[in-house]
Amino acid sequence: MEWRDEGILLSTRRHGETSAIIEVFTPEHGRHAGVVRGGTSRKIAPVLQPGAQLDVTWRARLEDHIGSFQVEPVRSRAAAALGDRLALAGLNAVTALLAFCLPEREPHKRLYLQSEQLLDLLDATEIWPLAYLRWEVSLLEEMGYALELAACAVTGQTDDLAYVSPKSGRAVSRGAAGDWVDRLLPLPDVLRGAGAAGDDEIAQAFVTTGHFLSAHLAQDLGNKPLPEARARFVDAFTRRL
Repeated sequence: MEWRDEGILLSTRRHGETSAIIEVFTPEHGRHAGVVRGGTSRKIAPVLQPGAQLDVTWRARLEDHIGSFQVEPVRSRAAAALGDRLALAGLNAVTALLAFCLPEREPHKRLYLQSEQLLDLLDATEIWPLAYLRWEVSLLEEMGYALELAACAVTGQTDDLAYVSPKSGRAVSRGAAGDWVDRLLPLPDVLRGAGAAGDDEIAQAFVTTGHFLSAHLAQDLGNKPLPEARARFVDAFTRRL
């Protein structure tokens, strides 16, 4: 068995004396693991940094074997990330969430393209938090937890939408919230693609997307805790406010 693809390096861990096991996210083969022989060497180890764009060739005797990778660097994102604390936290959040929620060997081409585009914006510090928020919304949708924010779940009205139901992910208008208002999640305009998308609204939106990542997605994946990298990114962002 053999295939070649290009992908984003999600994680790497030592394997034996000189090798490494890496996970990459590719458009055609999804999240896929394999062994890199000599992966701990001075020549290859610097290439195997999370977020790196790699050209990979995977080989195995049988399809269900872990197999081995040959890797060639396409571009590194380390320089953009290491130069800024928020960018580094964001890169770690993206790769950790993808490694956490993607099923093995299942293509998600749309999410792959969105992830690649997001990581290529790492040095655009002013727009990156908004781009990351939109990526989280897309991640939820791709995993089957799409937010429905166009109309109120109770009345059907499309104006004065202020909240999100923590159970259904549907919008709720201010007037329809009633006695449930304290149990609802915030719906800032930025989540609906409207308004000025200020940092304070983005921080509010992270509360809502974070709820669905942890209380729905993570629970359905065996009640596993959400990667700490996501919380560290949100904390770094809110400290900037």
